[in-house]
Formats: sequence, structure tokens, C-alpha cells
Amino acid sequence: MTTEANFLRFMGVDYGTKRIGIAISDENHTLAFPKEIILNDLNTFQKINDIIKKEKVGEIVVGESVDFSGKLNVLSGRIEVFILELKERFKLPVHKQKEFLTSVEARKSGINKKSLNSPQSHSKVKQIKSGRVDASAAALILQRYLDRTNKQR
Repeated sequence: MTTEANFLRFMGVDYGTKRIGIAISDENHTLAFPKEIILNDLNTFQKINDIIKKEKVGEIVVGESVDFSGKLNVLSGRIEVFILELKERFKLPVHKQKEFLTSVEARKSGINKKSLNSPQSHSKVKQIKSGRVDASAAALILQRYLDRTNKQR
């Protein structure tokens, strides 16, 4: 017997001090897709709430920031506070997935390549491309989590 909970999606999060990348899984929990980038500001949790409701999110996966030796880094403390806030506000399971060079991998993947022959200013183009990287990094974090948990089943 299937329940509605089986069809809730996972939300992947690439936490940053300026921007937060968001990704969403498919209903079968096998694929992760970049969703959007939200600013890390006073409206962050309202925006996350909107995404959770719209996308029918049942669980959240947050990238756990580590350094080259695999140890927690300076950003880790902020991520822990963010995770506590997510748990308190949304009462959803929150999982951690080690992230290592996901932004570099997202840049290299080609997902984010777009013509720079745009009339936009250089800084605006850079900002847009950086944001796409954040959402793609969130998708990589989520995909790694889904792959790991699906193998365990």
C-alpha cells in the first residue's frame, strides 16, 4: 500500500552566506533538479516555506561544508544553525550530505553555460552565473544523497 508520504519530494540545499541554492527531487527520489536561488536574507525562511508547499517537500538535504582534508570548515557553524532553524520551523527531517567542490563541479558540468553576448553588465552576468552554480550545486548535493540512500535499500 502506498501512502502520500511516498510521493513527497526531497529538497536539496547549498547554503551560502549570500545565496542559497535549491534543488528538488522527482517523486521517485531518484533524480535531483536545480530549482532556484534565493537570497540569504530576512525572507529566506518564507521563501523556503513557499517552495516546500509548492513542491510538496517531505525531507530536506543540506550540504555539509568540509575542507580539503574532509574536516568541517568555517562555514560549518553557520550551516548547523541554519539546520536547527529548518528543523524548528518546518518540522521535517533534515539530512546532511558532505559537499566537496560541488560548486566547482557545477561550473564544469556545462549546466550553467550561457552566452555572454548579453547587453547586461559584466557584474549582472557574473551574478546570474553564480546563482545558477548555487542551484546546480544543490542538485549535486541532493543527487549524491539520493544515490547513497537508494543503494542502501
